[in-house]
Amino acid sequence: MPRPHYSRIPSYRRHKSTGRAVVTLDGKDFYLGLWNSKASKVDYDRLIAEWIANGRRLRTAETETTVAEVLNAYRKFAEGYYRRDGKHTSEYSLIVDALKVVRELYGRKNADEFGPLALKVVRQRMIESGRGRSSINKMVGRIRRCFRWAAENELIRPEIYHGLMAVSGLKQGRSEARETAPIQPIADDDVQATLHHLSQTVCDMVRLQRLTGSRPQDIYNLRPCDVDTSADVWIYRPQHHKTEHHGRVRTIAIGPKGQEILRPYLLRAKEDYCFSPAEAEKQRREAAGLKRKTPQHQGNRPGSNKKRRPKTTPGEQYDANRYRRAIHRACDKAGVDRWSPNRLRHSAGTEIRKQFGLEAAQVILGHAKADVTQIYAERDLEKAAAIMKEIG
Repeated sequence: MPRPHYSRIPSYRRHKSTGRAVVTLDGKDFYLGLWNSKASKVDYDRLIAEWIANGRRLRTAETETTVAEVLNAYRKFAEGYYRRDGKHTSEYSLIVDALKVVRELYGRKNADEFGPLALKVVRQRMIESGRGRSSINKMVGRIRRCFRWAAENELIRPEIYHGLMAVSGLKQGRSEARETAPIQPIADDDVQATLHHLSQTVCDMVRLQRLTGSRPQDIYNLRPCDVDTSADVWIYRPQHHKTEHHGRVRTIAIGPKGQEILRPYLLRAKEDYCFSPAEAEKQRREAAGLKRKTPQHQGNRPGSNKKRRPKTTPGEQYDANRYRRAIHRACDKAGVDRWSPNRLRHSAGTEIRKQFGLEAAQVILGHAKADVTQIYAERDLEKAAAIMKEIG
């Protein structure tokens, strides 16, 4: 079976009439010196490497690379780079979202003409779309990263990327961008009200996250094989976590209360996920069956009114969207304002800092710097007020 065309590499050949080595790239012959000499083979390897790195085409001074071509090339790179366990990470979708705005405004323009003013126009479009200031700054950073990669691979002139770096980020109160409210801890009363309307699986996820101060992904990625139960305090080492690409190790301590919640879920296969949407759906149907008023021998039999080909089916692992939506539905039933799983982490950080101090909150939350912990653990205003009442 012949190899596909994209895998073919132009061959190193001997030019009969001159005795020189030659290779043909994009229909153009390149003479490399005396055939079979070491110098000619080095030149051949260099030309082929540059040709492959440039998308299997020659790059000449006359060639104009459009912004759309740069964006497409970077998207293909990101598609393979931002991948874990065969799936794209959330960063990949955020990159695609940021590049979409650039493509709409400047896709057909020459990439070497995309400078600071063009980036400001893109940023203004984001402001007009109603995005928050911090979100816009992150999107601009992803666009810069795209052009840095393009400069690294000689798709654009290096000074284009340096020009984009001259565009400073939006400052709080100094731009038209919408300011988003800081994430606040969730009141325990609201959490308790919500728990009554969650399946047992999601209820246990919420309770365990609140006790440990974990990130949502640490909870729905939990497997029995990741938990060391040999000591009084169990140690959970997530297979994947947010800062693993920085070479950091994440460990989560689970005390007696968390152990009581988690213990039944450790009885399954070691590699299976502890918290399963399929199991939660089964629990929901069983609970609905117990509330059924029509006798079992009348009306629809349990399970007979399900769709034959549903658009989605519950899987074996939660993700960020499934976990958040389950909580939001319960909030609506409980009559409380919707809250997201990340706020449980804020609540845990605030409580730990209040009782044990900033360093303790930093250790439990897994932050490398204390100033990051400040975001999650709000200052104890009651203590500050009591002090000022005495001395102020």
